[in-house]
Amino acid sequence: MQTHDIVVIGAGPAGLAAATTAAGFGLSVLLIDDQPAPGGQIYRNVERAEALGHAAGLGADYRRGASLTTALRASGVIYLPGWQVWQIEPEGRLFANADGRTEEIGWRRLVIAIGALERAVPIPGWTLPGVMTVGAAQILLKTGGVLPDEDVWIAGSGPLPLLYAAQVIAAGGRIGGFIDTRRSANRWRALAHLPGALRNWPYLQKGIATTRILRRAGIPRITEVDAVEAVGAERLTSVRWRQRGVWHEQKAGGLLLHEGVVPHVHMTMSLGCTHDWDPVQRCFRPRLDDWGRTDTRGVIVAGDAGGIFGARAAEIRGKLAALGAAAELGKVPLQERDRQAAAWRRELAAHVAIRPFLDHLFAPPPSLLAPADDVVLCRCEGVTAGQIREAVDLGCLGPNQAKSFTRAGMGPCQGRICGLSVTTTIAAARGVSSAEIGFYRVRPPLKPLTLGEVAALLRDDVPT
Repeated sequence: MQTHDIVVIGAGPAGLAAATTAAGFGLSVLLIDDQPAPGGQIYRNVERAEALGHAAGLGADYRRGASLTTALRASGVIYLPGWQVWQIEPEGRLFANADGRTEEIGWRRLVIAIGALERAVPIPGWTLPGVMTVGAAQILLKTGGVLPDEDVWIAGSGPLPLLYAAQVIAAGGRIGGFIDTRRSANRWRALAHLPGALRNWPYLQKGIATTRILRRAGIPRITEVDAVEAVGAERLTSVRWRQRGVWHEQKAGGLLLHEGVVPHVHMTMSLGCTHDWDPVQRCFRPRLDDWGRTDTRGVIVAGDAGGIFGARAAEIRGKLAALGAAAELGKVPLQERDRQAAAWRRELAAHVAIRPFLDHLFAPPPSLLAPADDVVLCRCEGVTAGQIREAVDLGCLGPNQAKSFTRAGMGPCQGRICGLSVTTTIAAARGVSSAEIGFYRVRPPLKPLTLGEVAALLRDDVPT
């Protein structure tokens, strides 16, 4: 088993920044990522897009990723693309596999930078073919230049649907319309946080500009919507929405859903790190100090895996995580650590200041977080919200008991999609907070693997 000073998991903005910064301090660094190329979701496929001249159409923010990947290539970091981490042990080792090969890897410090997941939006019909998330559609756009048909609609709220629609228009495509689930009351709640948002005025300008792009393109935008349904038998045929108490329906060949993103906490949950419920972002996130350290020795979290603050903030948090780890490992004196961190923290504060404004502005309507009994929550096992509520009536107290009652969370996604929905549904049924209910107990393997991959650990011919 080879041991590295720092192992970074995830090659998005936080992971790239953490790995290259740590290497700059003379540490031995291994970067593991399950994607075939660096960039994460926000900078997905950026190197190829730059080489083909397609990156400009996705915006200046997207092209920033090219500078991060260039720095990685020149840093001396050992980079393993296409590898999946399936178990992490707090004693300082992890297991990862690729193409049937399994490796045991040692670490002195571990930086988890696996980013965020899109919040699941369990609505009637969301499991129909033709329904997917905005993030998934954006992956198709970035990796293969795939544009939606003109009868594809977006339903939800947040910066990502607006950005995706603008990217589609810039690439010569079009969408059928945008069903905006943001409530007008959100604007008044967000106004209290406007002074902080103004510290990042360029970001606000981009949001305004994106909205104007949709308006100039003549994309219908339907507001004051509090319920959405996907309609169809074998596949999606239309989308329905309720606006001011009146139902409307429109033929649709596709429906893209989005209600924000949440930290990807499966790895930190599996390690037993303490997590807190964020009542504004309505999700769990690991409890971190100013350097991204968890309460599990040697385990650090950088970027959106530790709380949603955006790509630029994730990059800075990756740098701070690496700097803190370098100081712990004796590569940087504490006084020098604090001096270098000061400028990064000032920059980070400007990016973070806008977050409360965005969180309140794009908070999902409560009606979407309380699905009807016949709506599927756990896609893998076909468990409905009603079955979860019935389990509560029978004495189920939390998600882990719900597994025994219903098998919710026991499918291939291991609760990544349904976890928060099950938590909030149980909490509402019991009349307690989601913080009290908690999350699934996450066990290894973190990703599905074959018996052959496990057996590979016992073979002498597997290099380490």
